[in-house]
Amino acid sequence: MALPSNVNGILCIDKPQDFTSFDVVKKLRGMTKIKKLGHAGTLDPMATGVLPVFFGAATKACDILPNQNKRYTAAFQLGMTTNTQDIWGEELSRRESHVAKDDILALLPRFRGDIEQTPPMFSAIQINGQRLYDLARKGIEIERQPRPIHIFRFELLSFDEESQTGTLDIGCSKGTYIRTLIHDLGEKLGTGGVMTALTRTEAAGFTLQDCLTFDEVEELLRTERFTERLLPVDKVFESYPVIRLNAVQSGKFLNGVRLDLNRVIHPKNADTCRVYDSENKFLGLADCCGDTMELVLRKFFIERK
Repeated sequence: MALPSNVNGILCIDKPQDFTSFDVVKKLRGMTKIKKLGHAGTLDPMATGVLPVFFGAATKACDILPNQNKRYTAAFQLGMTTNTQDIWGEELSRRESHVAKDDILALLPRFRGDIEQTPPMFSAIQINGQRLYDLARKGIEIERQPRPIHIFRFELLSFDEESQTGTLDIGCSKGTYIRTLIHDLGEKLGTGGVMTALTRTEAAGFTLQDCLTFDEVEELLRTERFTERLLPVDKVFESYPVIRLNAVQSGKFLNGVRLDLNRVIHPKNADTCRVYDSENKFLGLADCCGDTMELVLRKFFIERK
């Protein structure tokens, strides 16, 4: 049985290794026959874990998510460096490594809070119209400016002193390169270090517990329970306060009419709000403009006929 054309919501996928984020979207598009799909937070092919996929009108949320923080479990190996800062790159050096667990623990505080990070050459960042990884593949290295990032968690989960391998629990802001954190940790230890595995455990407020595998999605489609597992798009906007409109106000709102805030019950000192109709249907996001006392449509999230 085909899915309805107006499917609207979020499905979190536990991305398998060797899939790009686009590969996941492409596979789900083929499985569901739904064309309008998008994803939030690109994962490199070798990484696994949380990848939120948005269906239908929910795709409009991809670029305005309020929670851009991510959390990862990353494995590492000390005593070597590569050109990609991970185990899959070309080896650049080998060094003697006799690091003790306490040596690592002593360095962890330096990586927490607001810090600056120089992005790696093997990255999708564009400088002067050229992607860094295109230059890196030609053997060209250029100067990169450090970028501000925020690390709210940097914990050592395990470390084996014999093999010089371990795992880290890292919570970070958008735009953080985990392999670069490990590279920088290795440099501070004087041994070098590379990332050997990466799993994203949280993204956009979702965790691995919210995720499905492709096999599980296939089973949901076979048993016609797919839409039951879709998460509502307003879940990613739960940090915003709520405004409820009557039928007349809802119609005007969806047509882009600015509503008089004096005629709408609204939370004080709110900037962006979730807007619902009288039947508790999520309509979209709006900005409360205090200077003009108007409620202004920012983006709607229903399929309009």
